[in-house]
Amino acid sequence: MLRIYNSLSRRKEDFVPIEPGRVRMYVCGMTVYDYCHVGHARVLVVFDMVSRWLRASGLQVRYVRNITDIDDKIIRRAVENGETVRELTGRFIALMHEDADALGVERPEHEPRATDFVPQMLSMIGKLEANGLAYRASDGDVNFAVRAFAGYGKLSGKSLDDLRAGERVAVADAKQDPLDFVLWKAAKEDEPEEVKWASPYGAGRPGWHIECSAMSTSLLGETLDIHGGGADLQFPHHENEIAQSEGALGCTFARVWMHNGFVRVDDEKMSKSLGNFFTIREVLRKFDPEVVRMFMLRAHYRSPLNYADVHLEDARIALLRLYNALGDHPAGGVAPEHGAPARDAAAQAGAIDWSGRWAARFRAAMDDDFNTPVALSVLFEMASELNRGGDAGLANELRAMGGVLGLLGRDPEIVRRSGLLGSDAQSGAIDDSRVQALIDERVQAKRAKDYARADTIRAELLAAGIVLEDTPGGTVWRRA
Repeated sequence: MLRIYNSLSRRKEDFVPIEPGRVRMYVCGMTVYDYCHVGHARVLVVFDMVSRWLRASGLQVRYVRNITDIDDKIIRRAVENGETVRELTGRFIALMHEDADALGVERPEHEPRATDFVPQMLSMIGKLEANGLAYRASDGDVNFAVRAFAGYGKLSGKSLDDLRAGERVAVADAKQDPLDFVLWKAAKEDEPEEVKWASPYGAGRPGWHIECSAMSTSLLGETLDIHGGGADLQFPHHENEIAQSEGALGCTFARVWMHNGFVRVDDEKMSKSLGNFFTIREVLRKFDPEVVRMFMLRAHYRSPLNYADVHLEDARIALLRLYNALGDHPAGGVAPEHGAPARDAAAQAGAIDWSGRWAARFRAAMDDDFNTPVALSVLFEMASELNRGGDAGLANELRAMGGVLGLLGRDPEIVRRSGLLGSDAQSGAIDDSRVQALIDERVQAKRAKDYARADTIRAELLAAGIVLEDTPGGTVWRRA
């Protein structure tokens, strides 16, 4: 039986879906105002792996991963660019999809945008107000009254007094308590009209936390089987989701909470201020997408992930070892030369005899809280057996189990010839004059408000190892 570590109970639990054979899973997605970074990549890959294994286990999965397309940062970036919020978010949603597709991440069944669910958010806020859990503040905002909800702090494991003692931000005059959070933000005069919605509380827009509660319950029902996201969201975002969802609906919001570990870079926290902040596109310039996926799956999803070139190189060599073992046993079909790794975990799983020697161990590992490092160790043992003279049946089993994880979906001979090198090694360097010409073209595109072309140029340069930085004095660049 599948056992999952539940962040709420702080222990592994047998996973039993609310509805037999069906799983309702919601994962907090991206705020789309910039390129996705390595931390986003981990969320994408981890919960893609989870979804794949649930399907491989014979379960029907309704997977929802939202898009936050209204936020202070989004509004500020759109105003800076002189474009609409819709134009900005639409562009970065497309770029996010490109990154996810490259990493072999299957699209969820539903990918709701927050701006499409404002009526549902207002309905939930109305219920909270009726239940005495929300109040209208003097500044026009509507806030959640944290101390009125008895269960607040159960996900973080902290009492209200503990949380209050750690509060370092001065409470806004309109708030009754520093821990209270915004459900509805009153419109500001200097904000674009497109981010102002009519409501019983006056013109405004939703707070971040209420967005996920409304989208998840609207699409999956009042109680979810699994709610996931990065560890950084456990408090306050997920804590606030529980409070407002259960406060409005009067039932358990999510039965299992899953959180993937943080990403560190060379054993330091990833941050722009430290200069160790990497977008997915920067990483894919140096390393093949399947190598990046392999790197992420070699660590348990709850463990910290230490990003370093040496670890990516180890993952490349390891993945090549598996492909080399398959080299003398080509698959029956024609695998893609480039692009996303193997898909359709359920179909892959259907070709596996789970009572077999290797498959039983692989399944036991995955059923133990998605222990991908142990599951991969089984694949390497199979590769060793193949190298000692294993037959085509073993090769097909290896390929199928790799496919369950989204790996080993390409032609081994093509992979061996490429060496799983990144685009930088394959395409060659770009000279300084070409860099400057593209920067000049980008400047002209921005002046003409052709932001799609401007972002395309930035992406092209990034893929070639050129990092741009827009400063008050103009655009400067450096080679990554």
